[in-house]
Amino acid sequence: MKRVLIDYKKLDRKVAAVLIDSYPYGYGDEDIITLKKPNGDIIETVEVKTEDTIYLVKISKSLSNFISNFEENMEKELGNAEKPEAVLGESEESLNPDPDLDQEQENEGLY
Repeated sequence: MKRVLIDYKKLDRKVAAVLIDSYPYGYGDEDIITLKKPNGDIIETVEVKTEDTIYLVKISKSLSNFISNFEENMEKELGNAEKPEAVLGESEESLNPDPDLDQEQENEGLY
């Protein structure tokens, strides 16, 4: 099984859904895995397991917000996907006539 260190923003939807299922009420101190980089920096992660991969998702304040707002954001995305696109019935030319042509027509009426 491979291990992948990743930021939550780069998770695909399937892994993000597993993350939410794993920590539906957030994560606690017992869920945090601490890693030390060669330069001495410390990274805190939470573990998300799929069939073939263990993801170590970096912890940040925005991860907490992501978990708490996940369902709301997914509903908004799904709602936007179902809305039909607006279609214009007229071409752009008929909506924006040539201003020079209007000026010529006005000048013709003056003579």
